[in-house]
Amino acid sequence: MLNRLAISVTVVIGLILASPATAEESPFVEFKVLKTSVALELAQAVLEDCRAKGFQISVAVVDRFGVEQVILRDRFAGPHTPDTARRKAWTAATFRTNTTELAGLIREGTLTNGIRDVTNALVLGGGLRIDAAGTMVGAVGVSGAPGGDADDACAQAGIDAIEDKIAF
Repeated sequence: MLNRLAISVTVVIGLILASPATAEESPFVEFKVLKTSVALELAQAVLEDCRAKGFQISVAVVDRFGVEQVILRDRFAGPHTPDTARRKAWTAATFRTNTTELAGLIREGTLTNGIRDVTNALVLGGGLRIDAAGTMVGAVGVSGAPGGDADDACAQAGIDAIEDKIAF
């Protein structure tokens, strides 16, 4: 009876030790995205930060693939701002680059100039990557503050508000 138990324990330990090799051969890719509750918390923090500065904005949070998770529009934000915020977030997620930085890369005569013609891409300040431990987990877009720098600042305030939850 004791031998059977020892053999069983040995087999289980062997299977556990062999698992990492099996995981490397898996045909699946693992990735992280924000839970909807965390994306909503981020969006609400952006909205509150912009309100405190006197800005009526819309904010969009997308996952790492650019799929919408949350879109919020403040009461007096312009009717164009929800879609603009979504497009900024989508652009940051799709090109894996903050939109202000991307805007600096798009110049006449450069290879990246064609990004302007990509459907849904909007290369204006206000779209930021959401990174956790060096991995992009989504993006946030803001529209309605006076200028891309102000949109960026509000977006960053939202990311800062959830920083402790997404550190892994």
